[in-house]
Amino acid sequence: MTEPTTLRGAHVLLRPATPHDIPALAAVRATPEVRERWRGGTDMAAAVAEDLAEPGSRTLAIEYADRVVGAIQWAEETEPDYRHANIDIYLDPALHGNGLGADAVRTLARYLITDRGHHRLVIDPAADNEPAIRCYRKVGFRPVGVMRRYERAEDGSWHDALLMDLLAEELTN
Repeated sequence: MTEPTTLRGAHVLLRPATPHDIPALAAVRATPEVRERWRGGTDMAAAVAEDLAEPGSRTLAIEYADRVVGAIQWAEETEPDYRHANIDIYLDPALHGNGLGADAVRTLARYLITDRGHHRLVIDPAADNEPAIRCYRKVGFRPVGVMRRYERAEDGSWHDALLMDLLAEELTN
């Protein structure tokens, strides 16, 4: 199994994120739409740096039109009886609705299935995040169930998440 240097989608390029990407990623994370879902505290650059250093997780910068416009992360469960990978993504809200998120998710999903050998992928958007859910459905993800009070918001309240999965044969082109 190989680690990617770059993955090319129809419109986006995914490449390993580096410390050089932190200012651009922090700017995207600081937008109200992304901050609501991803949080980040008072030092967004430190939050992004922490994400890049998270053991077991790999963060890829999403490039579009020669600039960093977001990040997509993945991790994998390697226990043979439960083997699968998970994906998480954030994208500059100015680019939402253009198919770039679906392109990034599809590109990473194809890599995880074809090169890493995963038969199943999961993603868990907030249950009220309809745009994200529509994006993931375009790639082939299906709802599995609601995870109640799954994640704490910055204000301390809990919200539900929708567990979605995709089997290798369900990936759309």
